[in-house]
Amino acid sequence: MGRVSCLIGDITAQKTEAIVNSANSSLLAGSGVSGAIHKAAGSQLEAACREIGGCEVGQSVYTPAFDLKPKTGSNFVIHTVGPRFLDGSRGEADLLRSAYRSIVSVCDQLNVGTITIPSISTGIYHFPLIEAAEIAISTLAECTNIKRHYVFVCFDQITFEGYQSAIALGEELE
Repeated sequence: MGRVSCLIGDITAQKTEAIVNSANSSLLAGSGVSGAIHKAAGSQLEAACREIGGCEVGQSVYTPAFDLKPKTGSNFVIHTVGPRFLDGSRGEADLLRSAYRSIVSVCDQLNVGTITIPSISTGIYHFPLIEAAEIAISTLAECTNIKRHYVFVCFDQITFEGYQSAIALGEELE
């Protein structure tokens, strides 16, 4: 597995090669992380997302980073659609794993080494934080690119602690 770390901060202010957007299936600006990324990237991002036309749950697509590049060094925004958590019995965990696998696949395609990732599906999609963090870390552990660095950028202390615990658990299992 590549390196995995987490921090508390603004995902649109981190130095990185690619930023993951926790997108909705339309790819258009939403609230939270998606809205912040769209705002920081400028109106060209919205136009590029409209041109793509959408993305399925558990999948990812990418666009240029537009106005984020001068601020972060990022060349790409990887738009990933995580699942809404309903009751845990409708394949939500598998869809979240698929979302992380698709991030890795896009990173492989783009030859990206440093990726910043928000906590996918744990906001308005209500995925339980600890389960989501453990899925994220265990799925990224399947990645064979040992030079890649995944940085989870957490909005608050509770999210940070959830990812910090999942990373520590993942290290124990190696």
